Amino acid sequence: MSSDIISQYFKKGAEVEISSNDLGFRGSWYAGTVVRPPQNDKIKKVLVEYKTLMKSESSTKRLREEVELVQLRPASPPERRFKFKFSEEVDAWYSDGWWEGIVTELLGDDKYAVFFRGTKEQLHFRARELRLHREWVYGKWVPPLVQQASDDQPPRCNQNDSLPAENFEHIFSPGTPVEVHSCDEGFEGAWFSATVVKDLNNEKYLIEYQTIYDDKEDTKLLREEVDSWQLRPRPPDTGIVDRFEVHEQVEALYDGVWWVGVISNVRKNGKYSVFFKAANEILKFEISDLRVHQEWINGKWVIAPKVLELLPCSLPC
Repeated sequence: MSSDIISQYFKKGAEVEISSNDLGFRGSWYAGTVVRPPQNDKIKKVLVEYKTLMKSESSTKRLREEVELVQLRPASPPERRFKFKFSEEVDAWYSDGWWEGIVTELLGDDKYAVFFRGTKEQLHFRARELRLHREWVYGKWVPPLVQQASDDQPPRCNQNDSLPAENFEHIFSPGTPVEVHSCDEGFEGAWFSATVVKDLNNEKYLIEYQTIYDDKEDTKLLREEVDSWQLRPRPPDTGIVDRFEVHEQVEALYDGVWWVGVISNVRKNGKYSVFFKAANEILKFEISDLRVHQEWINGKWVIAPKVLELLPCSLPC
């Protein structure tokens, strides 16, 4: 992050939103104020004061915390939305903060069902409790902000929004090829290829990885017991993709693992730069090592729209 952006948006007194890497809070943003900006280019710590979080349940003093600069973004500008679409990425106001989710049902009467990947929960919200999900990337909002609509001229929406399938619990039988999400630190947004060995009948499965070997026996593939929410079927083939665009969400194959990222630059000779938010890193890939990002929601595959969240899928790790 450039010094110009830091001095412009994260100076003392600046209104910000703060993310957390703590267990159970990934994918949430809380309003706050900068108390002490970064001291220099080497020290990226920022002292912030939360607006909705207190020091304790009985305290009347707002919580202050020192956070990394990468955990901050400017306060999201107010923006009125009258309608949201199925599969649209949103932030929902819940428990004193904004939580990243996806619209899974249009309930009518200004109500929507929103699915949260981090907790595998689906909750209901009114339109006023939602906002379009945006990411702050290199000093710009993605997708870009649009001109505020007036109350008497609501924005147009697609009248042919499709409805999702009913909730569906997928049963993975032995021999089924799957992909596994790991909760190990450093592997956020990673999906490992595996095969189901056994259904343990308590929402757990015994799986065998296809690219990870057992530390005790180098020639033997690792087997592990995982929770059902860590699994998804092998994503279906979406056909040959001859080009990706900037801001398009993809999955990149790196060291035998599929990582969720966002195209940050289209390079020459069919190469792409991909940004991975969890690692705050950009790597280069051939188009043959990229695939369309899809989400497994309620027993149905949903292809991510062009500009969605720029962070890996948040799961309850």
